[in-house]
Amino acid sequence: MKQFEIPEYYRSPIISKVKNMRKLQDPRKKDFTPTQLDFGKVTFLIARHFGFCYGVENAIEISYKAIHENPDKKIYLLSQMIHNPGVNEDLLNNGVEFIQDTSGNQIIPWEALNKDDIVIIPAFGTTVEIQTKLEELGVNVHGYNTTCPFVEKVWNRSNKLGEDDHTIIIHGKSTHEETRATFSHSAQNAPAIVVRDMEETNFLRDYILGKKTTAELLTYFEGKFTTNFNPEIHLEKIGVVNQTTMLATETEEITNTLRDAMLEKYGEAAIKNHIADTRDTLCYATNDNQSSTYGLMENEADLAIVVGGYNSSNTTHLVEILEEKFKTFFITNADYILNEKQISSFDIHQKKEIIHDDFLPLDKEKLKVVITSGASCPDSIVDQVIQKILALLHVETSIDEVFKNEFERFNQQ
Repeated sequence: MKQFEIPEYYRSPIISKVKNMRKLQDPRKKDFTPTQLDFGKVTFLIARHFGFCYGVENAIEISYKAIHENPDKKIYLLSQMIHNPGVNEDLLNNGVEFIQDTSGNQIIPWEALNKDDIVIIPAFGTTVEIQTKLEELGVNVHGYNTTCPFVEKVWNRSNKLGEDDHTIIIHGKSTHEETRATFSHSAQNAPAIVVRDMEETNFLRDYILGKKTTAELLTYFEGKFTTNFNPEIHLEKIGVVNQTTMLATETEEITNTLRDAMLEKYGEAAIKNHIADTRDTLCYATNDNQSSTYGLMENEADLAIVVGGYNSSNTTHLVEILEEKFKTFFITNADYILNEKQISSFDIHQKKEIIHDDFLPLDKEKLKVVITSGASCPDSIVDQVIQKILALLHVETSIDEVFKNEFERFNQQ
């Protein structure tokens, strides 16, 4: 796989060793068991796959390339390049300005741009309408386009589905930048509708089976379908694609639910004429990170820590998985660990930070801590979280010794 040139401070001494060791031990990525780093007082169970994916590293490399190649030009990002506050803050500190916020609200008016300005397309991609607007302004939209290749794969699949008269069912959050972009691209060739979760999918299924009226459907999904969408004729032939950061298992469940509805309505012999097989649109990195998180769930631990941006969809899903079993803390970086007893963690249900006074169970002789991060989180931040916990517990065991023991343990399995 390509090695990207990204700022060195995004990498880390601990996590880089972890990933290099696992790459040697498991080159085919078949083993989703966590890495165990035993420091005596605390053992860290580190997910097999986590952190920067191909698309994110690609976006970071291109963004810093834009900065270095254009020292005398204005450089803009359409919106946050990825959902990580540290990365975005560093880009701002390097003189990059955001044109829109993550909801698509304008920060810098289009009229302020000119053809000599540099505009970076974020990893989520952008809508056809915005790309057209930039082209009308004379901006080169291809020079620094960081759209993730796997997002573009979804767009290409949607395009082919539309050419074959399918309606596009998008599993995603309708307000998310990636889903807005996928919706826009899908709409060029086909009617499209966005479903957020199984609750919305079940409503769609009930309509397909004649249990809901057209009026009920249009009201329920208001603002989530294309202007040319007519459910009475456009739900006879469908294909499901996804926002690449959503739970892969949920996308599969949505597809299977709609397939079952088509089976019930049209029968097995005709099923291929009514729903496409779109499993190839699932992002490999999202799948690997989520499978690795389920691998963590097969272990026992005292607590779990998930590191990443609070507005990161893929990171939030990792929290959802882990909190089914562990006391789980969601933090942006090591600064949110206030001391050995207190941590400021983001509650994904209440949508706010909460200070917990029972962070590390210090009455235990030996702790086990699960740790992972989202696809937009630099390894260096995960490294700093580990280092802070080691410092709080006054651990003196050397990292080199721990790696030697883990390598030996793994080889004996």
